Amino acid sequence: MEVTETLNEGLKRELKVVVPAATLEQNLADKLAEFARTANIPGFRPGKVPVSHLKKVHGKAVMAEVIQASIESGTGQALEERKLKPAYQPEISLTEDPDKINQIIDGKADLEYSLSFEIVPDIEIKEFSGLNIEKHVVEIEDNHVNEALDNLSSQYKDFDAEDKGGKAEDGDQVTISFVGRVDGAEFEGGAAEDVPLVLGSNSFIPGFEEQLLGTAKGDETTVKVTFPEDYQAENLAGKAAEFAVTVSQVAAPKDVPLDDEFAKNLGLDSLEKLREAVSGRIGEEFGEMSNAKLKRDVLDFLDSEYKFELPAKLVDGEFDQIWKTLEQQMESEKRSFEDEDTTEDKARDEYRAIAERRVRLGLVLGTIGEDAKVTIAEQELEQALMDRARQFPGQEQQVFEFYKKTPEAMLELRGPIFEQKVVDHIVNSVELAEKKVSRDEMMAILEDNDEGAPAKKKPAKKAAKKAAKKPAAKKAAKKPAKK
Repeated sequence: MEVTETLNEGLKRELKVVVPAATLEQNLADKLAEFARTANIPGFRPGKVPVSHLKKVHGKAVMAEVIQASIESGTGQALEERKLKPAYQPEISLTEDPDKINQIIDGKADLEYSLSFEIVPDIEIKEFSGLNIEKHVVEIEDNHVNEALDNLSSQYKDFDAEDKGGKAEDGDQVTISFVGRVDGAEFEGGAAEDVPLVLGSNSFIPGFEEQLLGTAKGDETTVKVTFPEDYQAENLAGKAAEFAVTVSQVAAPKDVPLDDEFAKNLGLDSLEKLREAVSGRIGEEFGEMSNAKLKRDVLDFLDSEYKFELPAKLVDGEFDQIWKTLEQQMESEKRSFEDEDTTEDKARDEYRAIAERRVRLGLVLGTIGEDAKVTIAEQELEQALMDRARQFPGQEQQVFEFYKKTPEAMLELRGPIFEQKVVDHIVNSVELAEKKVSRDEMMAILEDNDEGAPAKKKPAKKAAKKAAKKPAAKKAAKKPAKK
């Protein structure tokens, strides 16, 4: 095999690889000889089929396999010999001339192809001594626990069995029977009897519950609504409907006492045990907030410390992903760039910079992780897969099968794990001072950092930014060949 470098410009590389026809013929002969030992063809005893006959019948198909194998092995060998670390899978170009292709398959011409790619830039890992950040910590207070318990009890509130004898208000439970019609005709699933509905729970179609406010026991009313465009029943999506509703009861909510009995209904021994469980969960939430802030500070530090040329194709791919998300969100929210107080050109420049940050951080984290020999245990990956499967109730098995069969999808699971382990490695390498803050202060900090906070003013733009400001974890998790 002969390898010639045809382009060396910045991070861009191009190699020309030539595999002699004689080598292809020898590999073909070896493949056919192996095939002959197990071939079972009518007219020949098993394992006694002449190689010449196999070549005549299956030669072209086997040569195609030989060519593919030669390209794969030749590519790896060419990169290894030159100690090149591609930033992505090299693009392979072969001749498209049918005559030339036939000559290669017939063993009359050398196999020639080119490899085009960009290399991972040399990144010299710096000391982390310049990392001067604090870990923001929120302490659990009694009012946090009390508030959580109040919210919990509200989810399990009861309603007076007797009709309250007045008009339905927000939070009341009405018992209703109804018949729905679209274009004057009843539809499947549009009728039911004695259905309990808490007004304000948003359990029914948007606009339905609001029209029952002010009704009383025995009232009959007509509720007019429009099914959402994305309603699961396609025959009803986007259509106007009328429901003939009869109210048979209006029940007011009653407070559930926070006592041992309430705790036992939730599977705990006492109210004290419930307080401990709630306090533990709050502690976990505060810890997640603290870690989110700490991680953001570490990433901002790395972004400020490292500046180098980036593989253009990685940046383009990251930008395309971010831009596609932005376009989809703006379309669904029916917003324009004018609504975002910007222009498309300015937005493209802004998100291009975000894409560059993501790629830069991905490469830096990947290099730091490789240098620190950060690895991902199989059980960590399995746990991540289980967590992902739980997001799709009833489809867990299909999710498992998809990820097991899709290497790229598994890489997406590896990325965040690897990224967090590298951040942990950096944090463990320095001394961190703790700074106590209140819950409200922490939430404000995270919102200002656009990390984990709801969008308030410009939803499409902020939501896209939130996703975009993280490192390109997929690249960070990938371990290229060592230089």
